[in-house]
Amino acid sequence: MKLIVGLGNPGRKYKETRHNIGFCTIDELLRRHDWKLNNSKFRGDYAIEHFNGEKIILLQPQTYMNLSGESIRPLMDYYDIDIDDVVLIYDDLDLPTGKIRLRQKGGHGGHNGVRSTIEHLGTKEFKRVRLGVGRPVNATPVVDYVLGKFPKEEKEAVSQSIQQAADAIESWINRKPFIDVMNEFNQ
Repeated sequence: MKLIVGLGNPGRKYKETRHNIGFCTIDELLRRHDWKLNNSKFRGDYAIEHFNGEKIILLQPQTYMNLSGESIRPLMDYYDIDIDDVVLIYDDLDLPTGKIRLRQKGGHGGHNGVRSTIEHLGTKEFKRVRLGVGRPVNATPVVDYVLGKFPKEEKEAVSQSIQQAADAIESWINRKPFIDVMNEFNQ
């Protein structure tokens, strides 16, 4: 069983903000396969589905970003999901908008959702799909920037990065080793 977690903040106010690009990727996977987030438990909304014989869970924590681990850990424990079968999808200020980068492990890089996940899982050894949102170029505080929506001129690049991230996830759940998926998508 694989767990695919998209990070974001719940509610209409945060829909399509930079911080919610992880939710957007989960939404894309749901759309592609006509799946629904039809379970609400563990402080999250999730779907349990099958993909090419593999049982998968797609999760959008409803805890707000800074407490994401409070949703992920109990779900992993309940379904007895191994850390090797978890991938986290989230926004990254250090990548240009439209770029994606896959990693097998790492620190939190200042991202509070990842920090919470590391704290609750007790390890940094989980797979990640990072989607670039760039950094603010003016004096905009980072918090306002990540909670802001993408400008019109970035929407196509953002859409393409979400498509790529969903493609990468599908490759992985198709039983392709994550290192091979990294080599394919980290161009």
